[in-house]
Amino acid sequence: MKGSFYGLKGKQLSLFTIVLMCTTILIWGWEKTLILTNLVPPQTRLQLGSEIRDDYVDKSVLSEQEIDVGNGVATFAQNDTVKEELRLGAPPGSEQGSDESEEISNDIASNQVEKSGVLTSGSKEREEHKEVQEAEIDGKAVDARQKEKAEENNSDVQKQNVKLGTSLAPVCDYAKGKWVVDHKKPLYSGHGCKQWLSSMWSCRMTQRTDFSYEKVSWQPKDCQMEEFEGSKFLKRMQHKTLAFVGDSLGRQQFQSLMCMITGGKERHDVIDVGSEYGIVQARGDVRPSGWAYRFPSTNTTILYSWSSTLCDLQPIEASNPATHYAMHLDRPPAFLRQYIHKLNVLVLNTGHHWNRGKLKANRWVMHLGGVRNTDRKIAVIWKAKNVTVHSIINWVNSQLPKYPGLKAFYRTISPRHFVGGEWNTGGSCDNTTPMSIGREVLQDVSGDSDAAGAAKGTGVKLLDITALSKVRDEGHISRFSKTAKPGVQDCLHWCLPGVPDTWNEILFAQI
Repeated sequence: MKGSFYGLKGKQLSLFTIVLMCTTILIWGWEKTLILTNLVPPQTRLQLGSEIRDDYVDKSVLSEQEIDVGNGVATFAQNDTVKEELRLGAPPGSEQGSDESEEISNDIASNQVEKSGVLTSGSKEREEHKEVQEAEIDGKAVDARQKEKAEENNSDVQKQNVKLGTSLAPVCDYAKGKWVVDHKKPLYSGHGCKQWLSSMWSCRMTQRTDFSYEKVSWQPKDCQMEEFEGSKFLKRMQHKTLAFVGDSLGRQQFQSLMCMITGGKERHDVIDVGSEYGIVQARGDVRPSGWAYRFPSTNTTILYSWSSTLCDLQPIEASNPATHYAMHLDRPPAFLRQYIHKLNVLVLNTGHHWNRGKLKANRWVMHLGGVRNTDRKIAVIWKAKNVTVHSIINWVNSQLPKYPGLKAFYRTISPRHFVGGEWNTGGSCDNTTPMSIGREVLQDVSGDSDAAGAAKGTGVKLLDITALSKVRDEGHISRFSKTAKPGVQDCLHWCLPGVPDTWNEILFAQI
């Protein structure tokens, strides 16, 4: 037929040609147009993709399977973005891979899952793998958020500790360290501190000529000890009371602190407040049962109460001048029972009066549970002392919840340095120059194991001075004692200024 093609007329042929061209353009447009692509199932889009795109999809599947959980979120987002960039005709990593294109890609992926009736087996596996990894990522994200929250809380605690003047740093072990020469010492003069210091303990007032022991300072091993200042101490103890309760070594520590606070100078503003604490000198006593002084500028009270054994002593026959005394091993002294509520810092000590000679001379009779002790094992001196040390520490520990503002310390025993005998049998301590300079004291346990064992697990802190004092044999009064008989040396008490000043420096650092 003329003018026809397989029976089609020219107009029909032209119309067919136009439809075919439009269909071709439409199919091409679906691949290139974002809106139309949204309507195409994923299988169709993959079939229409180029070989390059198919290769990349295969590689992306592999990367999804090998993805590291730690950066999974970022990698998934990156793969989706790169796929979208390829589909849009942009090279991977180009500026078109923006946040906006990532959002569009994620929307497309969501629509594909919703509109696709069936996913291929590979797609299902990839989706399941992705869900598992996303769950793991979410779990790790929760852990990370919890860790971050914990760090924030810890930071808040540290800030609060700074405000409170505390620290999370390890507590300084003041019992370890060494003695060093310190030309800033002493903190006061034995010549000048006559208002507080007993003349028998001021070696500057005796015939002694070597005073190098005054120029020695204790340096803790891994920390710096706070420098003592009288004004700083009074400010820290404003409206507070510090009490020493113990034997004559406790009295030395008390007098040392009074001299340190005042710099050894007279203070006419300091008030005697002994009567407020029942501290008076009874008729016939050589000295009062203690001393109590108040610094009005800061309302700070420093006192000492005599209790050589830290246990309660009661006359068995009150009307008999020659009566024996019940030595109640398991009862705290009357002073503590009556006045502990008024104390803010308490320093206890005992030790050197626990011997048969003292018990006999003072007519002390051991009592336990309110009755005379008949247990021979407890009657052994060191065991009796142990009973009392444990009893007093446990009792004070039981009082701490009642008085939250109270800090309690038990000072370990001060070492003696008698050589060749005891105080009354020719024992001596003739060294007068420091032999301990640079020598480290590094023991891991206290030199006073009884005290350490009693304080362990309680709120009573150990003021551990035994080992560091043991290497200071030159610091004793020695043969320069004013009151001792010829041939009798004092290798128990210390020259002041001297070693007890260090005990107070450590105490100051801990309050």
